Amino acid sequence: MFSVTRLPSKLPVLTAKSDSTESVTVLVFAGAGSRYETQQLRGISHFLEHMFFKGGKKYPTTRDVSAAIDGVGGDFNAFTGKEYAGYYVKVAAEQVRLACDVLSDMLLHASFPPEEIEKERGVIIEEERMYQDTPMYRSGWDFEELLFGNHPLGWDTIGTEEVIRGVQQEDFRSHKALLYSPHNLVLTFAGKIETDTAMALAREYFTPLAGTEKPLFQPFTQYGEKRVFLRTKHTEQAHLVLGVPGVSALHEDHFTQKILSVILGGNMSSRMFLNIREAKGLCYYIATDVDSYLDAGSLSTRAGVDPSRLEEAVTAIREEYLRCAEKGVTEEEVIRAKSYLKGKITLSLEDSEERAHFYGKQQLLYPKTLDVPEYFGQIDAVTQTRLNTFAQRILKPEEMRLSVIGKESSSTKLEKLLA
Repeated sequence: MFSVTRLPSKLPVLTAKSDSTESVTVLVFAGAGSRYETQQLRGISHFLEHMFFKGGKKYPTTRDVSAAIDGVGGDFNAFTGKEYAGYYVKVAAEQVRLACDVLSDMLLHASFPPEEIEKERGVIIEEERMYQDTPMYRSGWDFEELLFGNHPLGWDTIGTEEVIRGVQQEDFRSHKALLYSPHNLVLTFAGKIETDTAMALAREYFTPLAGTEKPLFQPFTQYGEKRVFLRTKHTEQAHLVLGVPGVSALHEDHFTQKILSVILGGNMSSRMFLNIREAKGLCYYIATDVDSYLDAGSLSTRAGVDPSRLEEAVTAIREEYLRCAEKGVTEEEVIRAKSYLKGKITLSLEDSEERAHFYGKQQLLYPKTLDVPEYFGQIDAVTQTRLNTFAQRILKPEEMRLSVIGKESSSTKLEKLLA
């Protein structure tokens, strides 16, 4: 169960108690993902995430922040996605006050020292280069650019080196003021904590958060028309992502899409794993997943294969898509996929960090926050007929897009494989 109460500033405080853990995670979700950026500030959301850890008033340096949390054996980190950013501290339940102290100091008093900005530029550029040298990641970014085009959803969150090298202290202050207001935040407590305790801590530490406007982002209206994104590079494997436009997180078939992805390639008993890895020995890793944004989505399969078998792999994945669209899924597959999804969620929610993420993200982004029974009800409501209709609608040859990183040099050859 969970509860939501608001401070006078309108900041939502969500409490998701659990009796099966001795920890508490305090997580602040912000509607501050990279899709709120402009071309001139690509990457500032991710850079800002780094800078929040550079100290505030009570914990003025990174060392002070880390020493406080490390001193009680806690964990802290942050993340930046396309539609949100998050900052959390996870501690033993009796240390929850310290977690609030550190997080509130960051959010209220982050100073973004110019000397720390200069040092962090190098850190982020090296992070960007690390991803460039990791084709498993880079191919996924290329697929998003292919699918979403020159739109913030198609830009990678790391940003451009030009912005990373040029952004200044005032840019961080402006971005924080625009996005980190109570109307665009969710303060989440999850784990071994009572609602009354959480609210008392919220009032004590987070009342000063101010701001009134909820920022807007550029809506997504049209998927890219280009079919293939090829990045020719000397690699030992060819890394590919083959997928199609899907539905948004708010679409009535959101859970249909989730279940279809599990059947296709969501686990080790899925079609892609058994028919392509096990039966053909084509790859070590292969997986199908979905990305669901507020107004867009995708379903895609990624794999790493021997460069000499790239065409065979693309053809095999394409055939699995078309076979699913033509012949549908079995009732047994539907039952198994639903049980898999519900089981994975049940296990994850034993962890206070995952619990905070499950509820906090919903509260921030969606019109309604579903409790676990309601969430499972949405999964159970998906029928075999609905899955088959959905597969026919999205798994079409003309909708398929392919990104590849490897020794291949001909986009034309790859385009022919999709026809």
